[in-house]
Amino acid sequence: MTRIDTLRRHMDPMEAVNLRFERAADLNGVEESTRAVLRMPAAELRVEVPLRRDDGSLEVYVGYRVQHNSARGPYKGGIRYHAAADIAEVRALASLMTWKTAVVDVPFGGAKGGIAVDPSDMSRAEKERMTRSYTRAIAAIIGDHRDIPAPDINTDAQTMAWIVDEYAQMNGWTPGVVTGKPIPVGGSYGRESATGRGCVVVAEQALAQEGRSPAGVTMAIQGFGNVGSWTARIAHERGFRVVAVGDEHGTVYAAAGLDIPALAEHRDRHGTIHGMEGPEALDAAAVLSLPVDVLVPAAIGDVIHCDNVDEVQASVIVEGANHPVTPWADAALTERGVTIVPDILANAGGVLTSYFEWVQNLQQFRWDEADVVDRLTARMISAYGQVSRLASERGVGLRDAAYTLAVAKVAEASALRGAV
Repeated sequence: MTRIDTLRRHMDPMEAVNLRFERAADLNGVEESTRAVLRMPAAELRVEVPLRRDDGSLEVYVGYRVQHNSARGPYKGGIRYHAAADIAEVRALASLMTWKTAVVDVPFGGAKGGIAVDPSDMSRAEKERMTRSYTRAIAAIIGDHRDIPAPDINTDAQTMAWIVDEYAQMNGWTPGVVTGKPIPVGGSYGRESATGRGCVVVAEQALAQEGRSPAGVTMAIQGFGNVGSWTARIAHERGFRVVAVGDEHGTVYAAAGLDIPALAEHRDRHGTIHGMEGPEALDAAAVLSLPVDVLVPAAIGDVIHCDNVDEVQASVIVEGANHPVTPWADAALTERGVTIVPDILANAGGVLTSYFEWVQNLQQFRWDEADVVDRLTARMISAYGQVSRLASERGVGLRDAAYTLAVAKVAEASALRGAV
């Protein structure tokens, strides 16, 4: 039985992350006693989140905050509002944050939070009341030197503003308690575009290793939320030919390249990427199987799996979303020679710039946007270089190399602090 065959069965998100952790621990020679500490979350909080709806009815949702590891610094990780935000998903994402912060060498650990809810039918006032309710429930375990949330799926700068205000009412003004805030309440220039910018930087690095520049390179992007839209805009500016953008409702495609500024304007005006004159309309799944050079899955997890992996034609995959490729599909693609820039590296631009924001909050001194972009670019290039060199030295793919680098850093910090 091949390694790919052994991975074919369905895994829950935490199983998949720990599979990658165990492989990295093997490559590092990590002892079982240390593995036991590193694989398990340090703490998990499950809370009820009551919400008084606009019509006077009361809904009660389930919320979570999982703190995975803090050996290298305060816990750090986003908050998502999504129906699939169950405990297994949040655990996995918290673990990913531990490895992600280590890969790009920022002094944070890993955490994640969320509410199991579909907020699409909520008014702005309802979202605010729900956010404040959740903040009160987790306030005792967050703080600017303890656990620092950030935006994620269906949360944004406004959500962070509500959190920082609710937290301030209990603990005084502490802007560093969250990152991804609006500029007027302590946010950082360049934070909104950071994750997408990081995806483009590592895509350029992957191409450079093949002796290619972005000019004319074709790209397809799944998702046009924060990560996907900024990836598209910046890739377009850098000379990539973004030929397709897809979401859950369908794919827009133009072989000559989409007019990304016009598409973004259309989305902002109409609330959808669809219905714009010019691009061809394809089904939602098509964005993953088009004959492009670079594919950026930037929506949700597990979108490339055993049932569709044979249809993927891209030679480079940049994981803008968290765990968008299942372990089975990852092994199959790697065996075919596809370069996969893993999520813990590819989408780390967001946590890098969150770190920059946190530093600015502690210093009470704001950096200009050019400085933020320069620092982000330099750190992403450095991290990609370290991962790429380790992959070459060990004869492994970029994912194994990234996890190997991350696990080594966290294990070392744990040992130095006497935690293992």
